[in-house]
Formats: sequence, C-alpha cells, structure tokens
Amino acid sequence: MTIGTSLFLIAVGAILKYAVTAHIGGVDLQVVGVILIIVGLVGLVIGVAMWLSARNSYWRRGGAPPPPPDAY
Repeated sequence: MTIGTSLFLIAVGAILKYAVTAHIGGVDLQVVGVILIIVGLVGLVIGVAMWLSARNSYWRRGGAPPPPPDAY
C-alpha cells in the first residue's frame, strides 16, 4: 500500500466516522470509518518505514551508482 492510498483510506474513514449520518441496516458506518482510519494509519506507518529504509540504504551505498562505462 502506498502512502497516497493510506492517506485516501484515512480521509474516507474520517468522512464516514464524522460526516455521514445515514443508517444502513446491519452496517454501522462509524465503525467502518474507524476501521478504515486504523488500516490507513497502519499502511502509512509501514509505507513511511519502507521509504526511510530505502532512503537510508541509498545513502549507505555512498550516493548514486557510478555511470556505466562508455560503449564502443
């Protein structure tokens, strides 16, 4: 899950939790909103951790890789 998808899930969950007042039989939209917020937050934490890990490995290698040798 990307960071953008996580932010989208958080936004949809917040809308369902705080802005929607409709009632659907057998489904509590506020609970669905809380679940989406939690899933989005977990995805956001994992996405940021992966992004930072990739960023740190880039700097540990010493920056950009050397250019390829000239072709003949």
